[in-house]
Amino acid sequence: MQMYGRRAHASIALAGLALLAACGAVPETRQAPPEPADIIFIGDNIVTMDGTEATGVAVLGDRIVAVGAVEDILERRTSDTRIVDLGDHTLLPGFIDAHGHVAVQARLINLVNLSSPPVGTATSIADIQQLLRDEIVAKGIPPGQWVIGYGYDESLLSDQRHPTRDDLNAVSADHPILLAHVSFHLAAMNSAGLAAYKYDAATADPAGGRIQRRAGTQEPNGVLEEAAAQRPMLERILVNDGFEDELRKTLDLYASYGVTTVQDGGAMMGDVAMMRAAAAREPLPIDLVAYPFLIAMTEEQRAELRAEDYAGGFRLGGGKFVLDGSIQGKTGYLSEPYAETTEGEGADYRGYPAMSVETFQKLSRPFFERDVPLLIHANGDAAIDMMLNGVSNALGEQPSRDHRTVMIHAQMMRDDQIDRAKALGVIPSYFSAHPFFWGDWHRKILGEERASRISPIRTTIEKGVPFTVHNDSPIIPPDMMRLLWVTVNRKARSGYVLGADQQATVMEALYAMTQGAAYQYFEENEKGSIAPGKRADFVILGENPLTADPDALKDIPIVETIARGRTVYPK
Repeated sequence: MQMYGRRAHASIALAGLALLAACGAVPETRQAPPEPADIIFIGDNIVTMDGTEATGVAVLGDRIVAVGAVEDILERRTSDTRIVDLGDHTLLPGFIDAHGHVAVQARLINLVNLSSPPVGTATSIADIQQLLRDEIVAKGIPPGQWVIGYGYDESLLSDQRHPTRDDLNAVSADHPILLAHVSFHLAAMNSAGLAAYKYDAATADPAGGRIQRRAGTQEPNGVLEEAAAQRPMLERILVNDGFEDELRKTLDLYASYGVTTVQDGGAMMGDVAMMRAAAAREPLPIDLVAYPFLIAMTEEQRAELRAEDYAGGFRLGGGKFVLDGSIQGKTGYLSEPYAETTEGEGADYRGYPAMSVETFQKLSRPFFERDVPLLIHANGDAAIDMMLNGVSNALGEQPSRDHRTVMIHAQMMRDDQIDRAKALGVIPSYFSAHPFFWGDWHRKILGEERASRISPIRTTIEKGVPFTVHNDSPIIPPDMMRLLWVTVNRKARSGYVLGADQQATVMEALYAMTQGAAYQYFEENEKGSIAPGKRADFVILGENPLTADPDALKDIPIVETIARGRTVYPK
């Protein structure tokens, strides 16, 4: 028996069965014996998420076969059954990643981490410069070869600005240098990097993006905004050498946070092919659902795109559109100006859309007609209006169709937009870790009132709208317990509570990470709760989050993760 703590009634039940068997006193029954179980979990802290009370759970193969009282569940025990005595630990359905970017997360494994605490160590541009110098020396990177870092965040640097080409030239004039912003909606390059892509004073801003300029000139200062201007970043980071090994390591990382279903919410079609091939060679340890960037696909690829069933733990779930940028990066598209504008912009600056209304509506309508699920990135409330108008236009006279279009991030969602989302069947997936990571910054760039309303979860619950929450990894690590903690407490780095009236209860936040996410994926009959017939996906926590101190939720350890009835963490 595997034991995670001391339990009285489970031990008594086991001993009683053994004594009855030894004495030949097992009562006769006319019913056929229940199917034997491969695994039986017993404990007082089993959170089924569907309201069912249970002290025992039986698993056969990759399925849950029984949930109920421990005495009944133990009838399925054989000499080969693994008995897991939970003790003081808690069994929950496996966490479901409602939005993230697995392929990018995988490719960052070998790059320079320029994140600020608690994810990294950079607190200034000088720190970033030193980390890059150390990388060049440690790896012996020869002149002319790219040096790439990720995760810098000007809002958390003492300098309170982006690194420029001049800052990066001070690291090396001989190496092209590229830095990905924490949001992946901006990037910074040195002069050698800009020259490699012929970015100069004569280069026009692309549609849906911007090349920041030195004050009073058209000369690029090294900072690039949005994917339209970040082609160099995408080409350099999205390389394929060693991808399958990096992918499997990344899925193991997610499993260590209790995740049993993970998303690539913006995959390139080349990544999709490699994921499919990897899953065909050897099943992936946890489920992976990919939604390719639709704007990056050919017309033929878009016409052929369909949601698929799992094969080897991988499936296509639909497609992804991006309508605006990042709120913390000031490229999110707002209806009212930012309280603090970006350099070179006037007081009326409110961000901008990543594509035109006409392009979005033209490209998205065929997917609604073919019932292809969509993820649509919309951060600012102007982008949210754009999205909701597009969905309404696409649904036409069939507004009740079960399309479950997902609004990714939905940070600046207004109350009237929540009402529209409910009427249209749109599911907001909130980047609810924001209050901790960027809450103090939001107060500065948005003002107190708007900042306090980011990720309006309480209002969403009160209006009866299904929702999910996510980490958007690799923007931040896929730490599900920290996500739970922020969603419940909404504490900024300073300790300031950002919008106490939008806090969720622990159970409501857990819903968003289990049942709500399963519903978002059209997988509610397979995942999201501990019920007979569903997949044997579980996470075992070191403490029951429903009875723990809410401020200590982030510190509850992941003890074990089980996917398809197999332990995937710890291995």
